Amino acid sequence: MVDAREFDVIIYGSTGYTGRLVAEYMAKQYGIGGDAPKWAMAGRSIEKLEEVRALIAAPKETPLVVADSDDAASIDMMASRAKVILTTVGPYQLYGDELVAACVKNGTHYVDLCGEPGWMRAKIDEHQEAAEKSGAQICFSCGFDSIPFDLGVVMLQKEMSKRFGKPATRVKGRVRAMEGTFSGGTAASLKETMKAIAKNPGLVKILASSFGLTPGFEGPDQPNMLLPKKDKTLDSWVAPFIMAAINTKNVHRTNYLLDFPYGQEFKYDEMVVTSPGEMGKKAAEMIAKANPLGGEDSPKPGEGPTKEERESGYYDILFLGETADGDTASLCVKGDKDPGYGSTSKMIAEAALCIALDGNKHGGGIWTPGALMAKKLVKRLEDNAGLSFTVEN
Repeated sequence: MVDAREFDVIIYGSTGYTGRLVAEYMAKQYGIGGDAPKWAMAGRSIEKLEEVRALIAAPKETPLVVADSDDAASIDMMASRAKVILTTVGPYQLYGDELVAACVKNGTHYVDLCGEPGWMRAKIDEHQEAAEKSGAQICFSCGFDSIPFDLGVVMLQKEMSKRFGKPATRVKGRVRAMEGTFSGGTAASLKETMKAIAKNPGLVKILASSFGLTPGFEGPDQPNMLLPKKDKTLDSWVAPFIMAAINTKNVHRTNYLLDFPYGQEFKYDEMVVTSPGEMGKKAAEMIAKANPLGGEDSPKPGEGPTKEERESGYYDILFLGETADGDTASLCVKGDKDPGYGSTSKMIAEAALCIALDGNKHGGGIWTPGALMAKKLVKRLEDNAGLSFTVEN
């Protein structure tokens, strides 16, 4: 039984840049022993784990687990010891297959930071039925992609239904402000996805569609997010947003998994807000042409910003909803650290704890954060992780 496991959460990848931040957050926020969650740090090298444990000032009694993605037996053993495996070891299409399979086999829950929709769809097709049988709740995309967006839409739709008795059939996600960098893992994942497309051109259809993660369901045509445009609702220019390619898929999968509470004609897009007038138009055009992952100078996996840069980061995302009858409401999601590292490390930690400790009504399967644990996770994020979900009007 998963409830009888030795650990609530094992953080796999604790010696990497983001995994270290997750472990540091757990140590500072919850500690070890007493009423604290039972958690452990995991990685390939006991020496590196001991070094990181000391570096982040985690208690000396913090358990360490040795596991390697190249050693299936060690991965299987790790999966059998925890209620939830939290993994930051990506790109997941390179290092995630054995771990997902082990979690499904052992009935172990799983969270990651995956923004690789081709791989995610392959895992859905491969493991959905087996996960339902074993009880394993596999939850991808538990970082900046896609928790603020997925949960932002869920909470806006709750407000729409409460206020108007019906959901929004159209939601706009608009990034009003953001300070911070994308992770090195994001850039590496994109490069691996390009390689995967070269080997399997059929992936293009999944990657291009907002419904790439909803097997058997293809909804209506979605708004164009590839070109700058004037958003009349905001009276401002908006530009393409790099994370929209994964976030929109997860938002539509949440709707699909919950049996379409937003309706089967639901439309959703995400863009970055610049400003009104000619300056806003030029800024939107520049963003559309830029490489947001920074080219060859972008962070490599295992690298990232300084503590000061993480602490000074933030984001502000507006969600605008409209019903078929023209009723409107809006909700804002804000985070208090840089999105790719500082906020992401807190979000995935709280997502893992939410599954391990708070319980939910769902069984096993391949889930999204919004479908699996939205309300309970929102409370955790607001109480502990520096996020806010606020109805604006």
